[in-house]
Amino acid sequence: MSITTLNIMVAFMMALLGMLVYRSHLMSSLLCLEGMMLSLFMLATIISLNMSFTNSFMFPVVLLVFAACEAAVGLALLVMVSNTYGMDYVHNLNLLQC
Repeated sequence: MSITTLNIMVAFMMALLGMLVYRSHLMSSLLCLEGMMLSLFMLATIISLNMSFTNSFMFPVVLLVFAACEAAVGLALLVMVSNTYGMDYVHNLNLLQC
């Protein structure tokens, strides 16, 4: 395992740890989730460059598209929650409060 791959895995674990520690605020959770997606994108890019299959070059791009969609939905949810409740706590997202 190269030092680059090890650093990317450590970055993923740190973002996962941040997601577990700061899970009460939506903004912190979204930032940690973006860090996880960025490290997965870099790892997928390195793996696809090491493989010689041409079909594997499409996977990092698809992962990046899903990360952009996740960021857009997350920010829309953050704006909706902060406008409705005035704070970004995750416990405000209970959908059973009709």
